[in-house]
Amino acid sequence: MRDAAQWVQKRVMERVHYAGSSILTGSAIAHALIDYAQALAEVGTSATTQIPTLNDDGTPGMSEVLIGPASQLIADTEESPYDEVVDDELVARLRRAADRVRNDSSPSPAAQMMDDDPRNDTSVDEF
Repeated sequence: MRDAAQWVQKRVMERVHYAGSSILTGSAIAHALIDYAQALAEVGTSATTQIPTLNDDGTPGMSEVLIGPASQLIADTEESPYDEVVDDELVARLRRAADRVRNDSSPSPAAQMMDDDPRNDTSVDEF
């Protein structure tokens, strides 16, 4: 007879390491965050954004992250028994913001905070 653990489907997310701490979030969110941080670093500015996370006990959380030229983000793939954190609207906003920074070379003012609810699909200029 098989062990019950063999039937558990493993879910994969990304653990983002930042400033001596780490957060667990969805893979697409982590990759979009790192892409945006890279774009900001390329033009020498920064921004603050909030991303949905998963706490150690599996409950949803939210983290505020300052990203920019000095950001040293590392995303490690990690298995989790919990459902992946997904926020397609946030991923799209982060990707648009990164594209705008790269194409215009004129990002929003340094360290400007994103709208309180990162899932609000408002203008990218709010980054």
